[in-house]
Amino acid sequence: MVVRTRRQRILQAMGLYAAAAALIAYFGFHAYHGERGIHAKQQFIAQIDDLGGQLATLRKEKAEVARRVALLRAEAIDPDMLDERAREILNFVDPRDLVLILGRP
Repeated sequence: MVVRTRRQRILQAMGLYAAAAALIAYFGFHAYHGERGIHAKQQFIAQIDDLGGQLATLRKEKAEVARRVALLRAEAIDPDMLDERAREILNFVDPRDLVLILGRP
């Protein structure tokens, strides 16, 4: 015959509740702070927004470079673009140009 005292039953029930609360706290903590938790998801969303902005900037830059390259194609060279590139590469100035020399900060 098994005889339990009232104190043993209360301690056993409190121990089970404490163990259940500890498990809930453990899994709750990792659901928020874990590798794939809520906090990590928020960080990923912020990173996606940041990279989306960078992507938009790079697409604009790529479109500008593609436009400038199209002006330098052999089929139809834009004379102004050719003149600009030649002056920049050869470091020459037309005698009719006004040259402003700016001091370096």
